Amino acid sequence: MKNDFSLPNLNQLIVPILVDLYSWIKKGLQKISKTGMYEVLAYEITLEILDSKGRHALVKKTEEVRFLQDNIIAFQDQAWGAGKILLNYMCSPGIPVDFYPLGHKTQILISLKEVKNLGDVIKFNIQWEIKNGFLKPVGFWATDVNHSTKSIRVNIIFPRDRPPRKIMTIEMNSQRNANLDMNSLIQLPDNKWQITWVKKIPKVNEHYLIKWVW
Repeated sequence: MKNDFSLPNLNQLIVPILVDLYSWIKKGLQKISKTGMYEVLAYEITLEILDSKGRHALVKKTEEVRFLQDNIIAFQDQAWGAGKILLNYMCSPGIPVDFYPLGHKTQILISLKEVKNLGDVIKFNIQWEIKNGFLKPVGFWATDVNHSTKSIRVNIIFPRDRPPRKIMTIEMNSQRNANLDMNSLIQLPDNKWQITWVKKIPKVNEHYLIKWVW
């Protein structure tokens, strides 16, 4: 009598296992390669337009990052926009050692003056001035998300005698836009006007834009 329950060929067992193992290793390597040098735990930036003509502005930024690799000795900042940017650039900790153009952006190389390793957390405090950057009746401020980020918070402060009349948020890559509720525009104790926009878990490689008419 013929036995219908013959043992499978050894190759029939090994090949699927090897394929699954290769797929698992490949996904693991891709995940590591996409991890990057650090992740952003918190990001807050404040743009203050200091005069009603838009001739002078001040940018203050805090960025808390956790390093995902060993032996990191430098950090890279970036900026772009109309007018003269990055005037009187300052950062702490670290020292800016190079400014160089890359496309429409200016990259800033910051020497940490010490070695950071996997798991180390550092909070950067950065500021610079902008001249003649907001001369038009329509202005904008953009935030690019280049690393895994927990949250971003953008504050824009307008002069007391020139508040915005309309504000819109735009996700450039996703092609989404929305009008901000003007009730969220608050008047500060010094009578200046502030709008705040918060985004939890922003998309990596997304270009977020805040656009206003004033």
